[in-house]
Amino acid sequence: MAYSYHTTLDRAGLALGAGGLLSGIVALGLVLAGGERAPVALLAAWLVCSLVAIFAIAAVGGPCWLALHLAGYRRAWHAALLGALLAMIVFVAGQTYGFGLFDAPVSDGGTLMFRWLSAVATSVLIALVAAGIAVAMWRIAYRPA
Repeated sequence: MAYSYHTTLDRAGLALGAGGLLSGIVALGLVLAGGERAPVALLAAWLVCSLVAIFAIAAVGGPCWLALHLAGYRRAWHAALLGALLAMIVFVAGQTYGFGLFDAPVSDGGTLMFRWLSAVATSVLIALVAAGIAVAMWRIAYRPA
């Protein structure tokens, strides 16, 4: 049975908040893995990363999500694919000097190849986490009609 999914503005807002909080928890885990143990620093890392994530999700993901929503693509896998794709684009671009569009340090072809391989490999891990967060946000935002 095919469901038609609908959302409301308040559920979308709650989903955005949840996405920020989950992203902050992921960042907190990375800060902990980096060796930080001071409670104030951990709290600050979680809070700052949560707020940055909320703004980033709204600025980057919001327009894309709205386009998918209006086009009728409202399933969980649509959310997961969008979250993973956007994370891949943002993080690969960040590690490759804007896909090579901005000035990068002079390097040989081998170094450049390994930079790109490393960027894609690490971004795949981040994309998987982003897909999970996107599905959690979808679950909060959408209900069957």
